[in-house]
Amino acid sequence: MSELKKVTVQILNAFTENDKGGNPAGVVLDADVLSHEDKLQIAKKVGLSETAFISRSNMADFKLDFYTPTKQIAHCGHATIAAFSYLKQLGLLKGNTSSKETIDGNRKIEIQGDLAFMEQLAPSYVNPSEKEEEILKSLGLTKTDLLPNAPLKVVNTGNSFLMIPVKSSKVLTGLSPNFDAIEHLSNHFNLIGYYVFTTDTMTDIDATARMFAPRYGILEEAGTGMAAGPLASYLYDVLQLKKTTFKIQQGKYMSPPSSSEIEVQLQVENEHITGLMAGGKGVVANQIEVNLTK
Repeated sequence: MSELKKVTVQILNAFTENDKGGNPAGVVLDADVLSHEDKLQIAKKVGLSETAFISRSNMADFKLDFYTPTKQIAHCGHATIAAFSYLKQLGLLKGNTSSKETIDGNRKIEIQGDLAFMEQLAPSYVNPSEKEEEILKSLGLTKTDLLPNAPLKVVNTGNSFLMIPVKSSKVLTGLSPNFDAIEHLSNHFNLIGYYVFTTDTMTDIDATARMFAPRYGILEEAGTGMAAGPLASYLYDVLQLKKTTFKIQQGKYMSPPSSSEIEVQLQVENEHITGLMAGGKGVVANQIEVNLTK
């Protein structure tokens, strides 16, 4: 006979733009008693790109485990922002600094007004040029659609994303993703997914992007903090935009659109990125009850 357990999942929209849009994430408190299989079942039933499970930690203020509908991942930007925004609203944060334990080590958290920021690592870069033709074909692009003098790069600040700079918002809007091909190439480079972006924004936003991660059961995502950090690093190191705060927009060209805004603050010494913080605002949307069958 199966045992039925009810689990409350709070849904927050993270990286909202003017308190609208954003990327929804599930947040589960007091997750210490849940097994890996429980968390995977819950994340699948919630059906969002990521759900964060908060437990006690002996190494940091909180332990966070992140699950997509298909597997566990080391870090998730928007679910981290959702989790710490919710903890702040519940009065469970002692000050404006905190920390999270993950399966890939500890990370610092900062609260700046209504925004929550998470620490990412200094960037590392890999050249994927040997697969460039396949990459472009997987999006329905040609070489002429790319931003000139802006090479494709795999960038990792905790997770690996493929940066693909296109020359205009028109090109970004007109992408034709082949998700099977994207998944195959994501496996080849051990990516979370593609981050296709343009600096053609005509606003105070530095870049607007689209994120495709079929390898993790995510066709397209509205806001990806762990990809915005690599993009800001790319803008600084590759495109030589020498400033330390970047605003990244995402989700504007989804169907339906859900525009998100992610702020990235680079830590720079002698024009070398030593680390970064990526953050935004989390807004409570609703809560759901999941029946967990054991």
